[in-house]
Amino acid sequence: MVEHPHVIPWPENLPYDRQAITVPGTKRPGQTAHYRNAIFGLIDLNTPNAFKTMPEIFDAGLQVSRDRPFLGHRPILSKGPLKFANHFTWETYGQVDVRRRHIGSALHSFFKSGELGGGEFNTIGIWAPNRPEWQILDIVAQTYGMVSVSLYDTLGVGSVEYITNHAHLSVLFVSQEHISTLLRLSPQVSVLKMIVSIDNLDPEQKRIYSEWGKAQGLRILELRELEALGKQHPVQVIPASPEDVVSICYTSGTTGNPKGALLRHKNLAMAITSNMHGLSIADDAVLLSYLPLAHIYERICELCVVAIGGKVGYFTGDPLRLLEDAQILKPNFFPSVPRVLNRVYQSAMVAGATPGLKGNLFRRALQTKLDRLHTTGGVTHALWDRLVFRKIQAVLGGNLRLVSSGSAPISPDVMDFLKISFACEVTEGYGMTENCAACTKALPNDPTSSGTVGPPQPVNEIKLVDVPEMGYTAEDKPNPRGEVCVRGLNCFSEYYKDEKNTKATIDPEGWLHTGDVGEFDSVGRLKIIDRVKNIMKLAQGEYVALEKVENVYGGSPIVAQIYVHGDSLQAYLVAVMIPDPVQFASLATNVLGKPVVAEDIPALSAACEDARINAKVLSILVKEAKRSGLKGFETVKRLHLSMVPFSVETSTMTPTMKIRRMDAYNFYKTEIDALYALGEPVGSKL
Repeated sequence: MVEHPHVIPWPENLPYDRQAITVPGTKRPGQTAHYRNAIFGLIDLNTPNAFKTMPEIFDAGLQVSRDRPFLGHRPILSKGPLKFANHFTWETYGQVDVRRRHIGSALHSFFKSGELGGGEFNTIGIWAPNRPEWQILDIVAQTYGMVSVSLYDTLGVGSVEYITNHAHLSVLFVSQEHISTLLRLSPQVSVLKMIVSIDNLDPEQKRIYSEWGKAQGLRILELRELEALGKQHPVQVIPASPEDVVSICYTSGTTGNPKGALLRHKNLAMAITSNMHGLSIADDAVLLSYLPLAHIYERICELCVVAIGGKVGYFTGDPLRLLEDAQILKPNFFPSVPRVLNRVYQSAMVAGATPGLKGNLFRRALQTKLDRLHTTGGVTHALWDRLVFRKIQAVLGGNLRLVSSGSAPISPDVMDFLKISFACEVTEGYGMTENCAACTKALPNDPTSSGTVGPPQPVNEIKLVDVPEMGYTAEDKPNPRGEVCVRGLNCFSEYYKDEKNTKATIDPEGWLHTGDVGEFDSVGRLKIIDRVKNIMKLAQGEYVALEKVENVYGGSPIVAQIYVHGDSLQAYLVAVMIPDPVQFASLATNVLGKPVVAEDIPALSAACEDARINAKVLSILVKEAKRSGLKGFETVKRLHLSMVPFSVETSTMTPTMKIRRMDAYNFYKTEIDALYALGEPVGSKL
């Protein structure tokens, strides 16, 4: 392991009893004092070895790993049927350096000549799934004075049209399947002048696309052509300033048009610097990339690996092959999200429920390791790791050293299980696009951190502001509560061309108002407990934060997705729930007295209609509500079960997997209205 100057190690003894400090003299009426990281303090651009601009990050990786593997993928062996190689092929840092110079030189020439451009920034759009070229194109933008704009691969045409026009994308880099969509859309996106296919096209495809594009006033190129043009006319890398804009990152709102967070070099660079503090992966780290690169969380994780000269292996793009990809790649670093980690937990717990010696061994191993975790923070055990947990570790390649969970809350029970089963650092963090996903992060080996998102990251300070209409105040006992507000060099300064939302999000003192309600515990760890938004009033006058209720129920293993609905003319909540197939199959088998398997979707759909099964699932949710301290009026009283998931395709979810509330309601309106027509169950009060 090479000692990297940008990685700041943890102190030998971590102060778990004092993880954040409050800044003297900053307490005001209606808010807490400012909380900062107790170990590293508050860092800024003058901090030694701090990254100030994005080119410095790629240069740092290039310096230590020029001839070592950087970006990898599994080659396609055949398209019919689709078959991938059982190995990854790699491009080195040096090879990527050459490619980014060729692509950057060609684009620079096009912008300089006026063939591209015309907007406020030299923006380039990327509309493709995770792949090596995605990262290369982002590095091109960072190092050649351009501004990258990422489009989720699952975006609908309406959002593509809006973002293309809003960000003035004169060039879009796309995977082949998006070319015809853009050509049909071209009359609505007159700013678009060039489409670059990341994939190589066969001659007939190229001819058809080029003629179609010519008729629309669009130039169609392949990425390899662009690289050849740049090779002929090289241009040196263009220096960047910390204040320069480097990316417009669009957040997929649950209502209205996406908002474009304007990110400057200093915002992203300082977020990476912050994550270098206590980074526990070596310079030969291998990250498995499957979360959308258009999401800030995945980008930050990959950039951390770039900064230390590590490797990034991209999955095939097929979620059903993710475990296969992991077993071939054997990653050290697995950035993930609760919906994937919950499946690991659920599958293991079903296996552990088996009768006989096997089940007894699992339960004994589980309890022994949980006791050790809660006592000392230790996550390894020589005997039980070898006998029991090695099989769970092998599911993701058997070589994990760091697993991170972000983007949504995860149950403390699941976090504890993941820590002891993976036997490595499993950490939960909290962040958002607007603060470059670097707000808080739990400390490693903290015996009681599960359920919290840890102390402030070194790059920012946090305060809690009263939310009186919800009963949260800085004076609450035993812990202060309020809306989480963040300030630091990682925080954005504006939404692009959107003064109204900017003013609603950033106050005159530079504090970013997150819309999340948090609580700081006695040792300085933050816990997210509610949302300021999506509050509705029930008929009897009680206020309910629907996302908070959904997060509570979402912690139950039986729940894959849940949409909680309230009507101001009704006195109680109802929900539409999509059960986890593995858990639901087990429950249905027990209730029906006949085998039901997770793969038999028709049988699971039939089980959804069974009143006995509905009652059993509802009783599980009631127990979850009681365990989490939900009030009676916050508890779901009637439930509709369905095996038809909320999805981007049905417009009921955003590309970042947040439920679009109005669309979800309209999708299940008939079922929801039918639940209310039944009336509130007798004796349903908690």
